Amino acid sequence: MDSNRNISRREAISTLAKAAGAAGGLMMAGAASASTVPSQAAAGKGQLRHSVCKWCYPKIALEDLCAKGGDLGLVSVELLSEGDWATCAKHGLTCAVANGPSGISDGWNLPADHDKLVKESERLLPLVAAAKLPQMIVFSGNRRGMTDAEGMANCEKGLKRITPLAEQLGVTVIMELLNSKRDHKDYMCDHTAWGVELVRRVGSPRFKLLYDIYHMQIMEGDVIDTIQKNVQYISHFHTGGVPGRNEIDDTQELNYPRICRAIIDTGFSGYIAQEFIPKRDALTSLKQGIQLCTV
Repeated sequence: MDSNRNISRREAISTLAKAAGAAGGLMMAGAASASTVPSQAAAGKGQLRHSVCKWCYPKIALEDLCAKGGDLGLVSVELLSEGDWATCAKHGLTCAVANGPSGISDGWNLPADHDKLVKESERLLPLVAAAKLPQMIVFSGNRRGMTDAEGMANCEKGLKRITPLAEQLGVTVIMELLNSKRDHKDYMCDHTAWGVELVRRVGSPRFKLLYDIYHMQIMEGDVIDTIQKNVQYISHFHTGGVPGRNEIDDTQELNYPRICRAIIDTGFSGYIAQEFIPKRDALTSLKQGIQLCTV
C-alpha cells in the first residue's frame, strides 16, 4: 500500500478523539435509533456476516454506502465513530466494529497512556452497548524500543482495567493484528502468536483478536492453518489483496473463497469485513469481494 493510503487508514481511525465531543449530541439520537439493530445481524447466503471498512471509500458518502450496501449483501459498515452509527441503523445495518479509544501507534503498551485510554473506554463502551454494536477496536501501539515481553505485560495490565465493564455490557474488545513490515512500521501486535498469548493472559471472554488476513499474509503466511488453530481467540476478520491491498480477485496470491470456507468450517459465524482499496468502480469491486467471500 502506498504512503497516502496508509495515512488514510491512520487518519480515519485517529479522528475519533477529535470527533467525540462534537458527536456527543448526535449519539443520543443515534443510540435510540440504533437500538433497533440486532447486535448479531442475520448472515446472508453464506455463514459469514459481511461488513466493509468505510475508510476504503472516501469518495462515497456514508449515507450512500449504507443505502446501497444491503443490495450488495452487507449487514455492516465499520470502523466508525459514534456520530455515524445512527446512519447505519437508519438503513438497517449495524457497525460491527466501533472505533476505540486510540489510534494505531499509541496504544495499550504505554502505561503512561493507560488512565487516558481507560477513561475514554469507559465513556465509549456504554455508548457501544446502547447502540447494540458488538465490538470495539483497540491497538497495541508501536514498540518504540520496547521488548515484546514488556509490551505484552503493559497491554495485559491496561486491558484488564476495561474488560470487566466490557463483560458487563456484552461488548467484545478486539485488538487488530497488523503488519509491521510494510504498512505499520514498529507496530507491536504483528504476529498471531503474540496476540493469542495476550488474549490468554487477559483471560476475558470479551477480549479477542481482529485477524486481518492481508496483514498476516504479509507477516507470517500459513493463513488457513493459523486460523484453524487459533479461531477461539479470533472475533473478527478483515480482507485485502496481497500484494497492494487491492481487489481480492484472481490477481492476488490469496484464495479468499478457500479461506472463507476454512473459516466457516471452524464453526465461526461472525463478521468478515472487506478492507481493500478499489482500483476500478468501487461498488463493483465491493460487490465482487462480498461474492467471493460468500461460500
